[in-house]
Amino acid sequence: MSKVEKNIKKEIVANVESLETRIAFLEDGRLEDFFVERTSEERIVGSIFKGRIQNLEDGLQAAFVDIGLKKNAFIHYWDMIPEDTARLEAEEVGGGGRTARKKKFQPGEMQKLFPVGSEIIVQVSKAAISTKGPRVTANLSIAGRYLVMMPGSKLKGVSRKISGDKERGRLKKILGRMQTPDNLGFIIRTAGEGARKTAFARDLRALLDTWDQIDQGIQKGKTPCLLYQEPDLLERLVRDSLIEDIDRIVIDSEEEAERVRNAISRIARHAQRNIKVYDGTTPIFEHFDVERQLNNAFRRKVWLPGGGYLVFDETEALVAIDINTGRHKGGNSQEESILEVNLEAAEEIGRQLRLRNVGGLVVIDFIDMKLRKNRQAVYRKLRDSVRKDKARTNLLPISDLGLLEMTRQRAKQSISSSAYVDCPYCRGRGTVKSALTMSVEVQRHLHEVLRKLQSDEKPLDTRITVHPIVMERLRRSDETLLVELEEKYGGHMSFVSDGHLHVEEFVISSPETHETYYSNIDQSRVHLKVD
Repeated sequence: MSKVEKNIKKEIVANVESLETRIAFLEDGRLEDFFVERTSEERIVGSIFKGRIQNLEDGLQAAFVDIGLKKNAFIHYWDMIPEDTARLEAEEVGGGGRTARKKKFQPGEMQKLFPVGSEIIVQVSKAAISTKGPRVTANLSIAGRYLVMMPGSKLKGVSRKISGDKERGRLKKILGRMQTPDNLGFIIRTAGEGARKTAFARDLRALLDTWDQIDQGIQKGKTPCLLYQEPDLLERLVRDSLIEDIDRIVIDSEEEAERVRNAISRIARHAQRNIKVYDGTTPIFEHFDVERQLNNAFRRKVWLPGGGYLVFDETEALVAIDINTGRHKGGNSQEESILEVNLEAAEEIGRQLRLRNVGGLVVIDFIDMKLRKNRQAVYRKLRDSVRKDKARTNLLPISDLGLLEMTRQRAKQSISSSAYVDCPYCRGRGTVKSALTMSVEVQRHLHEVLRKLQSDEKPLDTRITVHPIVMERLRRSDETLLVELEEKYGGHMSFVSDGHLHVEEFVISSPETHETYYSNIDQSRVHLKVD
């Protein structure tokens, strides 16, 4: 495999290492989706637990459940009672999503149904993020290749994404003839479109085996305990991806490639020939140009083909995206140029949201457009772009200010949140105080210290230890002010440069008594040496 074949349209490239597995979806060589899973991280989303109610909060309309993890899980009251009305909307989620109207429970009502200390079977719909524990639901949903099994439900249906009355009728007949327990509901997934009856029967047997194991855990397991865990990233890839539409799957591990072949043989045997093992000397992500595309995708500034660019700023609950014309020079008029940049941005934003796996509230600041039809065109472009996304999204129209608000389902941390930590130097601010600001602070505190020493009739000689950048400012620009300060109080000031100090830290002490009069050093901070 010394060359990237030109006739390959859609392919999956998998990089398997001891600490993590990375999977890239490419279309014509362009990175369209990206997933990463680390061996040290728990696969919690989609997992089913037998938990115990710890406390009920009527004000929050929620309960906290001990499921055996470090943090108690959070569950809304309306998610504690399984209902069929939300299931058709969640058949692709596998984590028990909910869209039904939220019922308001009266104080004490849930205490009768779920007293503190009682057991409850729940599934994780959102992993723990930052300081928040995982979110769970009692609407259980276990995904197979063609079917979604829903314990505690009587619903039998077909995914709304499957269109065509004839095909829907065929699938409903297949589902109706299946022998299934009364306490298990089933929905045919979009992958089931065009599939044979034998494929559904095979999928059903596997799901029923899974449920038997879960049911045994419910009956015999000690609370709290794990009843079911979602497969790892590669197995989910085989289960959830439309393998028949993929021209090639390339994996840089013979062992993992064989495991994928075995898994695919149970779904689509003819697709086994599309599994290839990469044995090149260059790392697989570099060979397929994925590494470069990833580096570009995760930058704060993302350039667009026409010369414009996007700026991403991610907070805990909100992502802000700003669009700028940059070097764009196309268009016959200003309005036309702005429209071109905004259309390119709308297309790229859908891709970036998938790649970065950001969720929650997203606010997009498009360049202001005067014409309503242009705003509508950009809105439609973004809507089409996010349709490729498996995560649920909701878009509002572009406002007169050029802002578009949208939400994206967040099941776990974004790629950047899991891959990066706050800079130990600036503590995630991205900026530090300027040398001028620090000079002002040093002089202000010197005034306070010298005034206090003078009133206490103590020696006025002081040593001031600062960062080299601040020392340079004091020496070059503020020496006169320091001399005047020294003459005013009659003491002697000596300045010491210490490259191990943070640029915002300084110490005022006595060279005679070795007392420290002022220090703003944070002992917990990791001191970085700055040349």
